Amino acid sequence: MGQSKGEPKSELKSQPKSESKSKSNIGKDHHSAQHQTVDSINDITKNVDCRNVQLRVGPEFVELRSLQELFNLVAFWASDRTLEDLQTALDHSDPIVTAWDNTMLIGFARATSDGVYRATIWDVVVDPNYQGAGIGRKLVQTLITHPRLSRVERIYLMTTNQQAFYERIGFTENQTTTMVLHNQPLEIPAFVELECDMGQ
Repeated sequence: MGQSKGEPKSELKSQPKSESKSKSNIGKDHHSAQHQTVDSINDITKNVDCRNVQLRVGPEFVELRSLQELFNLVAFWASDRTLEDLQTALDHSDPIVTAWDNTMLIGFARATSDGVYRATIWDVVVDPNYQGAGIGRKLVQTLITHPRLSRVERIYLMTTNQQAFYERIGFTENQTTTMVLHNQPLEIPAFVELECDMGQ
């Protein structure tokens, strides 16, 4: 449900806001999704007991070591993330949604956004024992209906092999923005001489 380390096979974007919002009513009020029970959403497609599963919105519900273990279990593209790097990512993400079965972290998703024009969804993961029960869908829907994303013009995500999953939520394939920069640390000298190329 997430991104690979390499260049994504496709980039998806959400449908117009009116279509995305009609998919679900959870998360329109930030507080209403704070402890949303999954079994009340009526989207169970697998024989999974979700009576004790809750969605929680906010970074205060994330325990870093549990998140690292979930990534190591589910996400080949995130299996080498350090606790320090995970904390940095969380510090720069809003909203953050987690799924819990009692005290066990079983799902996670986050987004970044300017709040108006563009947003991107990252790191959608669900414990394999709970996949197919609608939890991943609810994580994403809670993100896109959150006040930080609900009025954004376009919501993007990158996925390696989960296009069908996101299309069921309302995302469509986007072939117009496929450029990527694999950023590498650069050694910058103390003094740099610039050559002007004006007129060329």
